Amino acid sequence: MKNRLEELRTQRGIRQDELAAALKVSRQTISSLENGRYNPSIQLAFKLARYFGLTVEDIFIYEEEEQ
Repeated sequence: MKNRLEELRTQRGIRQDELAAALKVSRQTISSLENGRYNPSIQLAFKLARYFGLTVEDIFIYEEEEQ
């Protein structure tokens, strides 16, 4: 799953550690999300959406896997 998290965060001048503190997760979680190594729980996805004032779909791009 791709996401726009790094783009949104940097546009607003927010550091990874600041975002992590606001969401009560580790900076490593934010880094892993941005690098596509981690898919968030639905709860974290909604927290991110609320934080940025966007919908989950505005941040996360779901792509079907080809078989």
